[in-house]
Amino acid sequence: MTASAPASSPDTGAALDAKLSGVLGGRTATAFEKAFGMRTVADLLSHYPRRYARRGELTAIAKLPLNENVTIVAEVRDVRERQMRARRGTILEVSISDGEGIISLTFFNQAWRARELRPGSRGIFAGKVSEYRGALQLAHPNYELFDELGLSALGDTEADATALDDAAARRWAEMPIPIYPATASIPSWQMANAVGIVLDGLRGAIPDPVPEELRAERGLLTAQRAYELIHRPEKDADFMRARDTLRFHEAFVLQTALVRQRSLAHAVPTTARRPKPGGYLERFDAALPFRLTADQQLVGSEIARDLGSELPMMRLLQGEVGSGKTLVAVRAMLAVADSGGQSALLAPTEVLASQHLRSIVKVLGPDLAAELVPTLHTGQLSTAERKKALLRMVSGQAKLVVGTHALLSETVQFYDLGLVVVDEQHRFGVEQRDTLRQKGATPPHVLVMTATPIPRTVAMTVFGDLDVSTITELPAGRQGIESFSVPLADKPGWAGRIWQRVAEELAQGRQAFVVCPAIDPADPSGDGTEDFDGNDGPGETDESDAPTAASVPVANVVETLQRLRENPALAGARIEALHGRMPSEQKDAVMRAYAAREIDVLVATTVIEVGVDVPNASTMVVLDAERFGVSQLHQLRGRVGRGGVPGLCLLVTNAEPESLARQRVDAVAETLDGFALAEIDLELRREGDVLGSVQSGGRSSLRLLRVVKDADIIQEARAAAFEIVDADPRLDAHPALRDALDRRLRESERSFLAKN
Repeated sequence: MTASAPASSPDTGAALDAKLSGVLGGRTATAFEKAFGMRTVADLLSHYPRRYARRGELTAIAKLPLNENVTIVAEVRDVRERQMRARRGTILEVSISDGEGIISLTFFNQAWRARELRPGSRGIFAGKVSEYRGALQLAHPNYELFDELGLSALGDTEADATALDDAAARRWAEMPIPIYPATASIPSWQMANAVGIVLDGLRGAIPDPVPEELRAERGLLTAQRAYELIHRPEKDADFMRARDTLRFHEAFVLQTALVRQRSLAHAVPTTARRPKPGGYLERFDAALPFRLTADQQLVGSEIARDLGSELPMMRLLQGEVGSGKTLVAVRAMLAVADSGGQSALLAPTEVLASQHLRSIVKVLGPDLAAELVPTLHTGQLSTAERKKALLRMVSGQAKLVVGTHALLSETVQFYDLGLVVVDEQHRFGVEQRDTLRQKGATPPHVLVMTATPIPRTVAMTVFGDLDVSTITELPAGRQGIESFSVPLADKPGWAGRIWQRVAEELAQGRQAFVVCPAIDPADPSGDGTEDFDGNDGPGETDESDAPTAASVPVANVVETLQRLRENPALAGARIEALHGRMPSEQKDAVMRAYAAREIDVLVATTVIEVGVDVPNASTMVVLDAERFGVSQLHQLRGRVGRGGVPGLCLLVTNAEPESLARQRVDAVAETLDGFALAEIDLELRREGDVLGSVQSGGRSSLRLLRVVKDADIIQEARAAAFEIVDADPRLDAHPALRDALDRRLRESERSFLAKN
């Protein structure tokens, strides 16, 4: 299938939004949409080459991954035709090489290809790598020879090319060839052909989202020239300069979207919420049996200043596991209650919501709790309990409300919602946060919390609409946590010692968590983590680097529970399970029993990842630790060592030495500093994973911008975005930038911002 000639030639600023079907033809456009989700010219032009090859450059065949579609540059070495044995017809076998390795191409009943694929000819070959009788081969290959890709531009025949002067021949041989992300049905060169057709029809028609003064100040190309050079470079410097320009475009448009979102959030005034003398907050502080840490005091003053303003607070509170973020949030809620308002705390799981409610009631004490009526609202409440909770909220009786996504329901109404607190922000989206905000008569203040440390560049990129406060100091009295990597791949004899060590802790009257990535053997992918709906869903694991289910059985709750109950080292221990598929009442009963020391060992999924607070729990064993991400492991470890009992964390892994997965586990074992781990995580993880799974592929991913290495670009783009939005909030003087924002923030792109 080849892209047809343009059906029309867009020549206005709206050309980027033109449908591909009108430019490439319906058949090609349908194929592109099916393969890549592309619908418009802008979608196609933003599908940048993943790398560049040269006609004189060969690809390392030895490094090709099995069972993946690849695009390689190679030279034909040998062409042979033979009769098939089992049926009539012939097989054409073509060997191609990079000078060292060899891979074969196989064609059935296509002997005519021997006239094209002559020994010595070079080109681009695409197909799925497989292995047959110990040799590599490309199944159903596509190819394009170099004389078809550009030789005719310099001479009509190979002899003409030979006659060219040396400089021209060298220029032809060294000209970069874009290699695009492709599929089996749409090879790289078809993508290049389609891009060429589009660019030819858009000459002079691509508007520039970066204002002219800023473009000149940074020495950027025009948008038109940048698209030309990234897709059709003549030398390396062309696509490198184009990348620099388009990388800044991406940072600038994204930061403008975030800054503008922040500006819009502050555009509508709200009710100032200030504590009153002798009120709830003052009484609460007077009854606290301990002093707030310096960080808690500092962050508390920042939040108090925001709450006392008529500009809605939009603040991110990040803090180490166990640093006391919830206490800071409770104090903010009490300040709101002093003003007559209500606060709603949105938690990602029912276990965490119930835990929060119990913790809040306990820390308030009986008198304040009776006056403030803390109320739980989740999707698993009985009809009678739900009606009671809804009545308390709408009447204003409940000054503090804790709930799951059930709080987003249309049936939930508040009397005077003054503060929205979102716990574990990475489990929710901007839309969900805003849905809850809409329930206030005036825009409520918003505080979002995360125990996942966020490096500065990620905070700027993902939470750019929020002010950021950080708590790093842990409360006094914490005994600390010892962490160890238990590498069973190279030390299998250590397996028995794990449970002996757990038994030693139990003998001292302490308790243990054992975390598995799966619920039961029918869940072989290891997806035993819990999402905000309370259902077990995908975790943060990088499956490409973890052992497969076929090679190593995935640890699961059901089988682990049985094995531990039969383990002589744990004889007499009370061992129970907890996971997201259990009914709400059962989950809550198990957690209550564990908190009451009626259970010694809790075998669970990551349903216990955040917020679960059992001071007597000393030991955390994470099985198949390589199947979890760095931040998840750090969160899990934070469930122990929370009281006067020292913590022990055993990260049990089957990952091979030197593997990326093993490096992640070892990194967590080596430091308790969550912010240092966040930086290590960014260095270890693939760039596409930096902002989470939503960014790892498809139309919503960051294309050229990399939040790790492009921190300076993001910072400069953010400063420029503030200047422009402050001077022109509606972007009336910047129509091209406004159009770029609309294009970036279509439904799928809003999802990109929301789900992180």
